[in-house]
Amino acid sequence: MGRAFVYVILGGGVAAGYAALEFTKRGISHGELCIISEESVPPYERPALSKGFLLPEAPARLPSFHTCVGANEERLTAKWYKEHGVELVLGTRVKSVDVRRKTLLTGSGETISYKILIIATGARALKLEEFGVKGSDSENVCYLRDLADANRLVNLMESSSGGNAIVIGGGYIGMECAASLVISRMNVTMVFPEEHCMARLFTPKIASFYEEFYKSKGVKFVKGTILSSFDIDSDGKVTAVNLRDGSSLPADMVVVGIGIRPNTSLFEGQLTLEKGGIKVNGRMQSSNSSVYAVGDVATFPVKVFGESRRLEHVDSARKSARHAVTAIMEQHQADEFDYLPFFYSRVFTLSWQFYGDNVGDVVHFGDFSGGTFGAYWVKKGQLVGSFLEGGTKEEYEAIAKATKLKPEVEDLEELERQGLRFAVTVSQEPPPSSPPPHDVISSGIVLERPIYAFHATAGVVVAASIAAFAYWYGRKRRRW
Repeated sequence: MGRAFVYVILGGGVAAGYAALEFTKRGISHGELCIISEESVPPYERPALSKGFLLPEAPARLPSFHTCVGANEERLTAKWYKEHGVELVLGTRVKSVDVRRKTLLTGSGETISYKILIIATGARALKLEEFGVKGSDSENVCYLRDLADANRLVNLMESSSGGNAIVIGGGYIGMECAASLVISRMNVTMVFPEEHCMARLFTPKIASFYEEFYKSKGVKFVKGTILSSFDIDSDGKVTAVNLRDGSSLPADMVVVGIGIRPNTSLFEGQLTLEKGGIKVNGRMQSSNSSVYAVGDVATFPVKVFGESRRLEHVDSARKSARHAVTAIMEQHQADEFDYLPFFYSRVFTLSWQFYGDNVGDVVHFGDFSGGTFGAYWVKKGQLVGSFLEGGTKEEYEAIAKATKLKPEVEDLEELERQGLRFAVTVSQEPPPSSPPPHDVISSGIVLERPIYAFHATAGVVVAASIAAFAYWYGRKRRRW
């Protein structure tokens, strides 16, 4: 026996919650929607796990961060799903999916069928064993991907208070966990192979600011090397971290954040995959018209880049989920997903936002001694990316709008001189209804060249027309 639904969301992360809210806003009937999740709780805002959840004072706990509070909308508790007729199938693993027959088989042997499937399976944390290092099962080694991981990490922090915490990885998880660990009075050392932290996004200059700030809080950095092995005692606990450069670091706990891998295995051989994810079109629709994919698992066309990409961030998960539901419910009306990539982080007293793409020439601006600062990326004469630390709500909105507009930039030195004022100026310009024949932005950088050839041609045509009309009119008058 099994159950049948019109819509099934596979995965219980951020995207699932936002998709569910969008479905209910669009008036689906009770009993039409089902969410299947391996986790034992309804969808929640996953970024809280590496931020407020780990703090020693007034930590975030459910139900406070269920979706969709991250977008200042309703908090979807278990009661909400029940009241709206959404079936939650929690603590359930799906063994297999048959997209041709539109069925899913759960670990308990139940078959669940659907008319429309939304894949929101997200991604899993990469394990050390995938890089040839054993020890992930040690009692004091942890990852951070879901609520169970977060609870385990908190327990380790409490039992290792004042001890040595080694963070493996210099990306998002590493940076945010390191901040929480040092706030909890741990002795924190970060280890990563790159020359600086957040190497996929930060420039060396931006990274230097954050590294110095972390150092002022007590965090140590070991860069340019990787973990090679652990020393493990008879109780199965790691006592030291051995690095490839020959050094060894004493450890009371280890946090590993070395990347993620999309959960696509159920669909290999059934759907088209690209760039590590499930390939979808601008409607978030896969190679099977009844299957959609959203969030970390989806590779979708990013209009501003002119190519398809897979993005790993909560903002993309929220917005792609909503767009997929819109495309499902308005099949012949929904526009293609037009998304501006957005990343952010908040640690200590710091807060930064990034929009667009970090390619091309980089121009830094602002006060890198601890005030508001940022960077622009310019490619082929256009602004394609913007970063800002310490901005106001209005300033963050300005760099987002400016990046979306992709204005022309002719003078990088002038761009540096104007700094944040450039984005503010661009963002305040009213959008032209058609390409104007004169300067559109008074920044001194962004110009539309006057189309003199058009002006000259138009003038000649008008003059000739007037002359012809005058000749015809004169002859006509003589006939009267």
